Amino acid sequence: MKSKATSFDIAHMAGVSQSTVSRALSDSPLVNQETRERIKKIAQELNYKVDKNASNLRRQHSQTLALLLFEDPTNDDSLINPFFISMLASITKATATAGYDLLVSFQNMNDDWHNLYEDTNKADGLILLGYGSYTDYEYKLSQLEEQGTRFLRWGAPDKKHPGVSIGSDNEIGGYLMGQHLVSLGHKRFAFLGEANVGAPEFLGRLRGLKRAMSEASLDTTGVAQADAISTEAAGFEAAQRLMQQYSSPSDFPDAIFCASDLIAMGCIRALRSQGMNVPEDIAVVGYDNIQISQFATPPLTTVLQDTLLAGELLVSNLLKLIRNETVEDMLMKPQLVVRESCGCKLKP
Repeated sequence: MKSKATSFDIAHMAGVSQSTVSRALSDSPLVNQETRERIKKIAQELNYKVDKNASNLRRQHSQTLALLLFEDPTNDDSLINPFFISMLASITKATATAGYDLLVSFQNMNDDWHNLYEDTNKADGLILLGYGSYTDYEYKLSQLEEQGTRFLRWGAPDKKHPGVSIGSDNEIGGYLMGQHLVSLGHKRFAFLGEANVGAPEFLGRLRGLKRAMSEASLDTTGVAQADAISTEAAGFEAAQRLMQQYSSPSDFPDAIFCASDLIAMGCIRALRSQGMNVPEDIAVVGYDNIQISQFATPPLTTVLQDTLLAGELLVSNLLKLIRNETVEDMLMKPQLVVRESCGCKLKP
């Protein structure tokens, strides 16, 4: 018996992604007219049928948006990365201003969250925060597009990712930090944080640092790196592993660029446990500008991502998607926040 055609079959024949097929079959303006017609023709030839009952259900409006927060490992019971707390407040305010209710839900990556909301008409669209590795949820995002769900995610835009992303320009942020550290006279660097295709935000920050180093004619191949997720405990452990790479503190880098403020705080604690002072012996900087970073000892030099604007953009663009208006990936420009943890200008 011949198996039923799927959207992945259409994608293969049309030479496009599965997400493009889903958009075309729902007449999304994100796909040009010529491509839409070609995909629909192939779908007709394969006798592919869209589930009309599910589509009709999704066209009903609940006047509610859903915010799905994915659990993060934290030092307390909140399971919320502190970076997302201020964004949560902004999303809540922007949703209320637009006349919508907001349904906030915690999700585990193993949950069936990709089918729960629109299939039960709980929400007109979804905002996804706190992802981690894209490869962990790629299939679920494809399923969201397959069923016509309107959704946005906070994170690094990538043409291979289904859906629309709004994020901060991580490479620019890393570049701004790298420029600042180089201007202070630092020449040897280390980076704490996962830097791979599964963690594109952290990878972008490392690339930005290396670009600033290259412009200053510094050797980027010597940048030491230790993986860490965004927790203080991971930062502490990564800094310990980093120190083991050197025979003595005198061989240590001039500055450690941590991929998040939480990693930086753990790193500072690890350095102090070995008798090293920040910034007198070594500079340590972070990323995110979470509220506690200004009260750290010493106050942390970091990169600000505008969470107020981010929340507003996530809501306004999700509402455009719900109205079938064109929405594209967006990158916001971060800002350098200089405090005491990177020290003063070094003597030549």
